[in-house]
Amino acid sequence: MNNPSDLKTIVFTPFLYNADHAFFNVRSGIPIIDALSQSSDLLHLAKSFAEDAAFIRDTDRHAWAAHYLTLMGKALLDDVIQTLTPRPPRTKAESELDAPESM
Repeated sequence: MNNPSDLKTIVFTPFLYNADHAFFNVRSGIPIIDALSQSSDLLHLAKSFAEDAAFIRDTDRHAWAAHYLTLMGKALLDDVIQTLTPRPPRTKAESELDAPESM
């Protein structure tokens, strides 16, 4: 297994959808330690906004901020998990299915 400090995100995880189309994806090549640190920061802020939303009844902006921060933090964690999870070898047919169509 690779040294975890050498592992990077794999651009696996989309988040924030409109119908079946993701607006955003985690970018590839981010060291997983940085992705975990950023996720921790996002989820900490989401927790703070969720607490504010519980007490401030005149607006829902805190709840929405918590919602979006949670989506981003979860996407980073999901991508790190996919990076750390061994994947079975792919067949040639499976690889060809994922190949971009030629122009």
